[in-house]
Amino acid sequence: HGIEVHDMRAIDETGVVAPLRAFIERVRAANGLLHVSFDVDFLDPGIAPAVGTTVPGGATFREAHLIMEYLCDAGVVTSLDLVELNPFLDERGRTAALICDLTASLFGRRVL
Repeated sequence: HGIEVHDMRAIDETGVVAPLRAFIERVRAANGLLHVSFDVDFLDPGIAPAVGTTVPGGATFREAHLIMEYLCDAGVVTSLDLVELNPFLDERGRTAALICDLTASLFGRRVL
């Protein structure tokens, strides 16, 4: 089916930018555009506890911002949805605030 898969070992070895760069190049070559479906439980529960299915070893704060910044720079994102946030599990809005910050990174704000 032409699906390309990068497991966590590959991401640990090369970082997230190499496969993301290759993917963006494929999108551009096809004159494509992207819809980002941001699944909050891809983040490490240490930074985003407000999800129903926590998975230790998820993306770090900086990795998540890097992904969003890279997608912004690519200029191919047309839409975004945010899923899997459970505000009843949040710790004083910590996860919600992080998601707002990550969304801002996708729209061009930089983390200094």
